[in-house]
Amino acid sequence: MAAACPLTLSTLFCLVPILMCLVDPTLGYKPVILVHGLFDSSANFVHLVEYINNTHPGTNISVIDLFDHKASLQPLWKQVMGFSEAIYPIMQNAGSDGVHLLCYSQGGLICRGLLETIPDHNVDTFISLSSPLMGQYGDTDYLRYLFPTYMKANLYRFCYTQIGQTWSICNFWNDPHHHDMYINSSDFLAPLNSERPEPNTTDWKKNFLRLRKMVLIGGPNDGVITPWESSHFGFYDENETVVEMQEQQVYQEDTFGLRTLDKRGAITVYSVPDVMHTMWHSNETVYKQCIEKWLT
Repeated sequence: MAAACPLTLSTLFCLVPILMCLVDPTLGYKPVILVHGLFDSSANFVHLVEYINNTHPGTNISVIDLFDHKASLQPLWKQVMGFSEAIYPIMQNAGSDGVHLLCYSQGGLICRGLLETIPDHNVDTFISLSSPLMGQYGDTDYLRYLFPTYMKANLYRFCYTQIGQTWSICNFWNDPHHHDMYINSSDFLAPLNSERPEPNTTDWKKNFLRLRKMVLIGGPNDGVITPWESSHFGFYDENETVVEMQEQQVYQEDTFGLRTLDKRGAITVYSVPDVMHTMWHSNETVYKQCIEKWLT
């Protein structure tokens, strides 16, 4: 038998380019899961998928095609359950590498529900793209279309009823002038924020804090999310003055882990002007400046 030929340093240097070619260049990219917003569908992410493919070729992108268009008005807990069933196998397949969760508009609230209720989720980074994370209170085009006989000041009369809470938008309608009614009636956002005693509060907080990073994106020209600072966990007080995230009661009492995440340095906030609500997921500048770097 011939003796093995020892590798020299020069031979190793020659082998490096060959070995690099044999390694899958996409191994460094975690899977990305996209969740759409109110009245949207998976088709609305065509530009965003293109941007990700161009900058992170080979990324496993899952655009979840559930509760499209008018079906997006169904109760948010029902949507959380449906999205959970679709997303959990993707998480399992990713293993310890984890996944990124990129969620637009109402989808950001659905993703918050996923993060708090899936005990073994492996979400590395949650990117919230213009989502009403602390709720909605404003006379927008969507509101006039859905509730033509109601203005924002009167919508609580419908939303804070048993029937009203079967509509997704009422699940996060947060009337600052009727805060007690919101706390007592909200089937989704108030429990999610642990703004009232809930049996799952401790577990939900623990699940939420499995996150490594949260990226909050919004802007003053959104035109739909009202106040727009809700996309940054800010919201109105009873005088309709915006109270920033760090001054919110849910932050100061750390009801669901927001303050803990912030103190870790795990929250990044982007305020981008001149972007309308329906354009966030197709604006390449937003992608380049606020999203691209987090999808590794």
